[in-house]
Amino acid sequence: MDSRTKRRLSPAELDDLARRALGVGVAAAAELTDGYANAVWRLTLDDGRGVVLKVAPPPELEQLSYERHLLRMEAAVCELAAAAGVPVAALVAAGFDDPVLGGDYLVLHALDGVSWNDVPPSSDPLVRGLLDGGGHDALRRELGRHLARLNAVTGEVFGYPHAGITGATWREAYLAMMGALLADTRRYPTPLPLPAAEIAAVVAGAAPALEEVTTPHLVHFDVWAGNVFLDLTGRPRIQAIIDHERAFWGDPLAEFVTPTLFDELDEDDPLLAGYREVTPLDLTPRARVRLDLYRAYLYLILLVENGPRQYPEDEYAHIRGLATESLTHVLRRLAGSPPA
Repeated sequence: MDSRTKRRLSPAELDDLARRALGVGVAAAAELTDGYANAVWRLTLDDGRGVVLKVAPPPELEQLSYERHLLRMEAAVCELAAAAGVPVAALVAAGFDDPVLGGDYLVLHALDGVSWNDVPPSSDPLVRGLLDGGGHDALRRELGRHLARLNAVTGEVFGYPHAGITGATWREAYLAMMGALLADTRRYPTPLPLPAAEIAAVVAGAAPALEEVTTPHLVHFDVWAGNVFLDLTGRPRIQAIIDHERAFWGDPLAEFVTPTLFDELDEDDPLLAGYREVTPLDLTPRARVRLDLYRAYLYLILLVENGPRQYPEDEYAHIRGLATESLTHVLRRLAGSPPA
């Protein structure tokens, strides 16, 4: 989707950046437009290699509070996830505060698979049959196993260290994250289903449930179908999980929000079954409250981020409607939750 935060680099600028980062020029470049914040290009280098270049918005451009240094978090996650056995695109190079570019960039190994979100209906009948039948469940189960391995990575602090939004406890960090996002609604006036102060009161009332989480775990928090690449050369399998910039240190349960976006997590979901093959997970009533707190946070992000990004209205209207409706529903459920 087009966004005001995406940089526009000329072919000459792309070539110059590649030469400085990799020591080789660019033979061909194509912009990848599926993302929402960073500008992304697939580059074919003069030596024949294929890479993906991600460029952060200019540092002077206003963004949401948690979005400071997103690519630095992504670079860290790439290495941590790979070490944990999670399939990701290999990190080739990274530049932070690059003096010529004036900002951050990453270079990643280009994948030869296809985004799960982009598998065409006219795909090979065998592949389509596998994806539409038991193969879909098998992939979702495989994804659950990968996410469990990613979430097993632990850290030293809760929240977003690169953005300076952290807490000594998960409850403290979550309330700081939500507080920063609600503060962003003052910088970017956003139509909300409730006033910001009332939203803060609802989540604070349910926040004691967060005290069950005592160790910071790595959470991707953006695992929708567009960020899962598939290898379709044989029986479909997951080639890589991409786009780690929204990751934070917190509750592994938050990982289930984006794979079930605008929906619920059911006990019979193959994603949950695959996760439990690696580590136990019990959806207790208190866990359900925590899930709703994380849903509220994500739906609020989807509403507030339009402020700095200024999405095309015809493309964004549907997302705004779904996010508003879903946030309203979750807040009502949290407000009616018994004390945790």
